[in-house]
Amino acid sequence: MSGSTYGPDWSAGFRRGSEAELRDWLAFAEGVCDAADEIARNAFRRDLVIETKPDRSFVTEADTAIERLVRTRIADAYPEHGVIGEELDDEAADAAVRWIVDPIDATHNFMRGVPLFGTLLAVERDGELQIGVMSAPAMRARWFAWRGGGAWARDLDGERRIAVSHVARLEDAQLLYGSATDDRRSGLMPGFDALIADAWRERGFGDFWGYALVAEGAAEAMLEVGMSPWDLAAPLVIIEEAGGGVTDVVGRRRIDAASFVGSNGRLHETILARLRG
Repeated sequence: MSGSTYGPDWSAGFRRGSEAELRDWLAFAEGVCDAADEIARNAFRRDLVIETKPDRSFVTEADTAIERLVRTRIADAYPEHGVIGEELDDEAADAAVRWIVDPIDATHNFMRGVPLFGTLLAVERDGELQIGVMSAPAMRARWFAWRGGGAWARDLDGERRIAVSHVARLEDAQLLYGSATDDRRSGLMPGFDALIADAWRERGFGDFWGYALVAEGAAEAMLEVGMSPWDLAAPLVIIEEAGGGVTDVVGRRRIDAASFVGSNGRLHETILARLRG
């Protein structure tokens, strides 16, 4: 991404609705996340009923309970809206406005008692994502954004506006990734090892938290493969409103790709070129 294609003003250009409408959706999403957080906290580090899905990943009772709660509330408040979620079938997937739901991002962390998990919600209108919320109940933290409204974080210290870093040199950058093994095996990032070796520092802070750290300016990029739209929708809005850039490894701005690179924007093209080898 060049300097003309990232930043809050650029992100605001994707707004598809009034300030009042987007703020209404955001308030609704936060209310839903409050209820979802309670379900997740009550199940966390308890005996869980776990099922294996066809792709050999896992789903817990809390995942399905949260997604049912989200869908019920959306149907009551916005019956004309569609819903796409991880655990249940799509509803009105061709609607102009669609909610994209990940009931528990990082289910495997949740299962193992690792507090890095959260509910991710996003709203899309006419193909453009409008709001994003990432709520992490065990961390008592939440990140959220709406088009033209900036990106924000809320935790025990209060609420603050967040922004990506100004780091512009790879040798000064902290790079994050979900799974180094998956990134290498995918074949999508042949330059992964060389890129990581040339960065100032690298850490495997995976799942939603890696994107939150990029949005907060604590890291310069998050690299990941093997995701689904519900993994990426909320982080995309938050990173873009924080001033950063989000694409797949070949530079396409989308949430249905096999790879994902979220960055502070300044290093985006450099990172993409290096990943492609």
